[in-house]
Amino acid sequence: MRRISILGCGFVADLYLRSLQAMEGIEVAGVYDRDAARLDRFCTHWGLPAKDSLTRFLDEAPPGGVILNLTNPAAHYELNRACLEAGHHVYCEKPLAMEVAQARELHALAAARGLLLASAPCSVLGETAQTLGHALRKGIAGTPRAIYAELDDGFVPQAAYEKWLSETGAPWPYEDEFRVGCTLEHAGYYLGWLISWFGSVRTVVAASAETVPDKTGNGPMAPDLSVATLFFENGPVTRLTCSIVAPHDHSIRIVGDRGVLSCDAAWVNSARVRFAKRMTIRRRLMENPFPRRIRLPQPTHPKVKRWGAAAMNFMLGPAEMLEALEQARPCRLSADFALHMTEVTLAIQNAGETTGAQAMTTRCDPMEPMPWAK
Repeated sequence: MRRISILGCGFVADLYLRSLQAMEGIEVAGVYDRDAARLDRFCTHWGLPAKDSLTRFLDEAPPGGVILNLTNPAAHYELNRACLEAGHHVYCEKPLAMEVAQARELHALAAARGLLLASAPCSVLGETAQTLGHALRKGIAGTPRAIYAELDDGFVPQAAYEKWLSETGAPWPYEDEFRVGCTLEHAGYYLGWLISWFGSVRTVVAASAETVPDKTGNGPMAPDLSVATLFFENGPVTRLTCSIVAPHDHSIRIVGDRGVLSCDAAWVNSARVRFAKRMTIRRRLMENPFPRRIRLPQPTHPKVKRWGAAAMNFMLGPAEMLEALEQARPCRLSADFALHMTEVTLAIQNAGETTGAQAMTTRCDPMEPMPWAK
């Protein structure tokens, strides 16, 4: 039995537990949250053992297991450090830390202690991302020349977000979301895919801004719109857009010499991947209006039903860490991957109006595909 421990019982924790129901052979050894009432409600609902202090939680976390840090982003650095110093492997909800220097410290600490350190999101391990990666490796669209990726969530400041509750009644942390920002929260969903396929980003040229002032909560608020151009060391130029103001659009389009690979749902592990071949009809250049679907042989990984806007198995990341430990192999969600994704994401978020080109200082290799996607 592989064992995990859960730190934090807020909104996202229920999504992890619902995903856990689809997995086999993973047991929750202990749970802690500083809010005693929230801890009790969460553990009662899911039938999990609660720990009454952080010290007890860390002391009783099983050796060789993984701690899931699902706390608010402002606490990630401090708690990740505490978990690593206590000798535990850590899987952290995004972002790994709120500053690059903090992320570097965590990376160095994990390396010094011989521990795994990984960061969400883990959708890069999902069927959709792996299908696109497979199509790229097989050259289905030819050499990729440009990528457009969108992570727009609609005009969220006018949404009924105060009524958004998790399965055990935890409210969506809208004040924290507005302060942390949509780029730190969401860029990783496509950025992780891109880095897994092409490796390191060499240069980020981005702009970010707060376009909707006076959001609910105490500021300062983070940018609610960012647009980035990413120059990879070994990949195509990519435009990545994040916002909570533009109409909902979670599409990605990979433009190759032979046509366009695409999918429309970053938050769905089994979203359709399509290829539209480029052709000329009566002197008109166009992509086939009836693209064919690209599929991988089944089965791939356990799926979960849609909840809200997503149909993602949040436990794919922790499961990958546990399997890597069991098999004594490198983890696909490496500390290098987490650190590089953090640096690139923060470069986009903090770009503002005048930053210009930013050279990245961290590096990571492309990710080994999942066995069922090779």
